[in-house]
Amino acid sequence: MAHVIFWEKPGCAGNARQKALLLRSGHTLDVRNLLGEPWTEAGLRSFFGPRPVSGWFNKSSPRVKSGEVHPEALDEKSALSLMQADPLLIRRPLMESGGHREAGFEPERIAAWIGLAETPVTVTDTCVHETARLSGDVIAPCKP
Repeated sequence: MAHVIFWEKPGCAGNARQKALLLRSGHTLDVRNLLGEPWTEAGLRSFFGPRPVSGWFNKSSPRVKSGEVHPEALDEKSALSLMQADPLLIRRPLMESGGHREAGFEPERIAAWIGLAETPVTVTDTCVHETARLSGDVIAPCKP
């Protein structure tokens, strides 16, 4: 199995489910704080591969949801600069294993990359609070 460096937002319920799935799949984790990392443009850029700039962003970020930040209108340099200043804008988790980097938790991509155990629970990179809000459920807020 793989050793995965996993950058998360501490206290995020979605990241907790993602880590649990990776551990159930036999992987080991080096968990790091996405918000406290001193990101460089090149370092951040290496997680996004060929995705369009709009796919680099956390769609549940308050600044994106409010309309203050429009990911689809940004070029690479502007996007990376914004993310360095406000890591909550970064699509998470960021993961690295075996020299390969990924942004976001897309189970199919991760299964093809390092393997994932079958799970009856859907684990994605969508914020659990946004999913709950849309379905009318109530969940405790993330820790700051």
